[in-house]
Amino acid sequence: MTEATRIVRVGHSPDPDDAFMFHALTTGLIDTPGFKFEHVLLDIETLNEKAMAEEYEVSAVSIHAFPLIADNYTLMNCGASMGEGYGPMLVSYKQMTLEEACAKPIAIPGEKTSAHLALKMAVGDVETVIVPFDEIMPRIESGEFDSGVIIHEGQLTWESHGMNLLLDLGIWWNERTAGLPLPLGGNVVRNDLGEELCEKITEWVKQSIEVAIDNPEGALEFARQWGRGIDEETNSKFVQMYVNSRTIDYGDDGRTSVRQFLDEGIQIGMIQSDFDPQKIKFIGA
Repeated sequence: MTEATRIVRVGHSPDPDDAFMFHALTTGLIDTPGFKFEHVLLDIETLNEKAMAEEYEVSAVSIHAFPLIADNYTLMNCGASMGEGYGPMLVSYKQMTLEEACAKPIAIPGEKTSAHLALKMAVGDVETVIVPFDEIMPRIESGEFDSGVIIHEGQLTWESHGMNLLLDLGIWWNERTAGLPLPLGGNVVRNDLGEELCEKITEWVKQSIEVAIDNPEGALEFARQWGRGIDEETNSKFVQMYVNSRTIDYGDDGRTSVRQFLDEGIQIGMIQSDFDPQKIKFIGA
């Protein structure tokens, strides 16, 4: 690495889909002259907080958190995590109805997660408690919580943990919006890098995603390191859920869904009223 090489830190969740899409970028499989990209792996709620502090040049963030950082970061048109008729799930260990679950505290993976916003949109102003995402199912099993909202690979492994599905928020959103995907996470790039470099980094991220999709074997093997013990088949299935053509380009319906999701967040008082979702710019769109 030469003295002129600039380090760009990429914050993303310690889960297979993010690792898969950034594999080529952070392992040097694509040419990024003058720049070196480094992984910073943190849970999504911590990434939201780091973005509020403007810590990383590039980061995955919750769409729910984006209005709080919109003055300092811009959404890339690539790297989206969208639920195509699936998404975060409200689950319980004991048999119960959705109404019974909503009468008691519900474990959620973070205040500014999109899972939290979608839950409140779907069921109203229920009581929630923030729990690290990988502790939610164990703490439901132990009886500490009756129910919780699970994300990441838990969306594929919940049955093997003996959980009962009370509500799939991706299905809920899809059905009430005439088929729109549920916005969950997005990639952002820090505005103070300058418009030209923001566009260049966005193009490199897009190339990284395309390389992984076109040559999945190496990226899948790399991604398994963050699967928390899931097998090869589950790893591949999870990655395909959240890294696909939608990840290369939100599409008109994806961008529409982001704006509608945040607009409805404003309507229920979970997003500041002075934010205008219609003015969101997507670099590379």
